[in-house]
Amino acid sequence: MRVLVAEDEPVLAAAVREWLRAEAHAVDVAYDGAAALERAAVHDYDVVVLDRDLPAVHGDDVCRGLVRSGSAARVLMLTASADVADRVAGLGLGADDYLTKPFAFPELAARVHALGRRARPAAPPVLRRAGIALDPARHEVVRDGRYVPLSRKEFAVLAELLRAEGAPVSAELLLEKAWDEHADPFTGAVRLAVLKLRRKLGEPPVVETVTGVGYRIP
Repeated sequence: MRVLVAEDEPVLAAAVREWLRAEAHAVDVAYDGAAALERAAVHDYDVVVLDRDLPAVHGDDVCRGLVRSGSAARVLMLTASADVADRVAGLGLGADDYLTKPFAFPELAARVHALGRRARPAAPPVLRRAGIALDPARHEVVRDGRYVPLSRKEFAVLAELLRAEGAPVSAELLLEKAWDEHADPFTGAVRLAVLKLRRKLGEPPVVETVTGVGYRIP
């Protein structure tokens, strides 16, 4: 998934980013509300992890802005306040979930994963096609009973291909969902990830190239 972390504490933002990247998500970071809205206007995020007390533009206003723009991103709001009234107010602004600081990183990751499922059409817990079974929760891939070790990017690319249910997926969409905003679209990163993915999945080849369109698993 593509996730935006809007958090003004650099150490916490970096820790959340690395934890979510370890879950094979593409993660961007904004350190104030204005930057968060700018990134959300450019990228199609699945989930926004939003600190409520952001500088420049308050987190409440960021949440309102996302709702007004029609963004499909689900919002996980973070706050230092455990007050029930604050949680109710945050949810009333359009946030989908609420987490009080300090929090456990596994819980945050689980909530992001759950919100990501809601941001997309319903998908089964385990994605299956062409003898491949991908379990997002366990971060495991099996093909015909054989465990397939994948890097985070390879896992993310395979997940997008399986979610497409046989339809071709463009390199641009794979780059959007599996890499962060610092990825150079001209590096051939998607092509290289697909090449490695094909090699690791083994024979017979299962990832097809659709000329001029992208890639698919028929």
